[in-house]
Amino acid sequence: MAQVQRMSRLMVKTLRDDPADAETLNHKLLVRAGYVRRTAAGIWTWLPLGKKVYENVARVVREEMDAIGGQEVLLPALLPKEPYEASGRYEEYGDLLFRLKDRKGSDYLLGPTHEEIFTQVVKDQCSSYKDLPVILYQIQTKYRDEARPRAGVLRGREFQMKDSYSFDTSDEGLAEAYALHRAAYQRIFERLGLDYRIVSAVSGAMGGSASEEFLAPAPAGEDTFVDCPECDYAANTEAVTFPLKPVSVDGHPAVEELDTPDTPTIETLAEHLGVPASATLKNLLVKVDGEIVAVGVPGDREVDLGKLGEHLAPAEVELVTAEDFVGRDDLVRGYVGPQGLEKVRYIADPRVAPGTSWITGANKADTHARNVVCGRDFEVDDYLDVVVVEAGDPCPACGAGLKLDRAIEIGHIFQLGRKYADAFQLDVLGQNGKPVRVTMGSYGIGVSRAVAALVEQTADEQGLCWSKEIAPADVHIVAAGKAVQTELALDVAEQLNAAGVRVLVDDRAGVSPGVKFTDAELIGVPTILVAGRRSADGVVELKDRRTGEREELSVADAIARLTA
Repeated sequence: MAQVQRMSRLMVKTLRDDPADAETLNHKLLVRAGYVRRTAAGIWTWLPLGKKVYENVARVVREEMDAIGGQEVLLPALLPKEPYEASGRYEEYGDLLFRLKDRKGSDYLLGPTHEEIFTQVVKDQCSSYKDLPVILYQIQTKYRDEARPRAGVLRGREFQMKDSYSFDTSDEGLAEAYALHRAAYQRIFERLGLDYRIVSAVSGAMGGSASEEFLAPAPAGEDTFVDCPECDYAANTEAVTFPLKPVSVDGHPAVEELDTPDTPTIETLAEHLGVPASATLKNLLVKVDGEIVAVGVPGDREVDLGKLGEHLAPAEVELVTAEDFVGRDDLVRGYVGPQGLEKVRYIADPRVAPGTSWITGANKADTHARNVVCGRDFEVDDYLDVVVVEAGDPCPACGAGLKLDRAIEIGHIFQLGRKYADAFQLDVLGQNGKPVRVTMGSYGIGVSRAVAALVEQTADEQGLCWSKEIAPADVHIVAAGKAVQTELALDVAEQLNAAGVRVLVDDRAGVSPGVKFTDAELIGVPTILVAGRRSADGVVELKDRRTGEREELSVADAIARLTA
């Protein structure tokens, strides 16, 4: 049986004011309520109350993972570089990877995620189709060298994550494991009390095909997602697609060159010609692994460089500089057009469809061209959805105007396929006696991020507001101050504890009732029991932290209510 948590002995220091550098609710309140302490930028210490909440989230995750047949393991955080070189991710992760050498000069890294190591484990342990399918998972600390850690425990350089991996001999088996995880994630987030959306996503550096994110809508969220008000479509903005709608190239006037001095930007060009920016074609020059590539989008839209990078991964994408124009007479800065770009790969958004006509650069200084028709005057090498999605863009499913919202990514599931199995030649002996290449799924939940997301979604003006499932206690008993009140509070605490109720009791001497009540609201346990002015009569007050509803009950009735 657990002991009663007495605040007179508990290491918890509450603060009246927000930390000076705090911008988000979870940063402000978790620090003020004594749940976490900043150790360094993006590195946090979980204090006793915070550790209890974190472990409760982890318990829910474990229970649901175990329910789908997951087997828990624990892999090292300190890893050799060779497996990540084999997969290509040692370079792909770039500056996000913590790299180090041991005393012998051997290269290591701190694990950002563990696909490679899990693949090696299964290669070592499983040799036959009879050993599969298998689902392995761990709850482990991950490391990413974020350039700007922010938002408290929401975006750190060290964070806690559940990552699981499924291994199957067939695509059908992978689809089944994916469905099991998807349903398990829904149960996890519902038990935690999170409001969430399941959205289509891109796989990025993880690789693979099918991919979905679980997002918790919140103003502090770093992800933008779209939601259709007319149907059930939802997606990360990087996964939103626009259909290619070719029209006839016939019937357009011939190309006409225009004298347009001092109009190197879309804004100056549109003003000079008296046309909307949407009539112009913007051509952004980037370097893809050092090679100059042009990206065409309508002039009233912006190129989403993150989206472009995801499409072209693992290639490195960067903007061109003035030096890149040196010796390139075919590239006239501010006046680039797709017609005549023979030495440059041309990528376009699907809005630049065959048959559409544009005003664009003429590849001459101070000159643009009108009636430049896609499919007649220039060709597109590759179509990629690369514009920044805007509110009102058509829903890919039904055509209605999309809504934009901010959210916190709390989970991500991938059908990886055979990317890592190919890298490590993960085969098992099949039923026919021949080798079968294993197919994989990868499934992550940010455990520490889930704590932060709950704060962002549920906190109020008074402080934290936990659900019973993950709160550090079921009941927070406040002894208003006098000896009889403290004696009653401790007696009730022991009775509740004996009945299996988790209790936090504020028995601090010399602390005013006002401070105790404020701390109880700040700490956020779902039920507050006050041993106050009617303690001598054996009457206490019960308060629901979330609703604020209060009720006076006899001690016996209060205990019966709380142990029912």
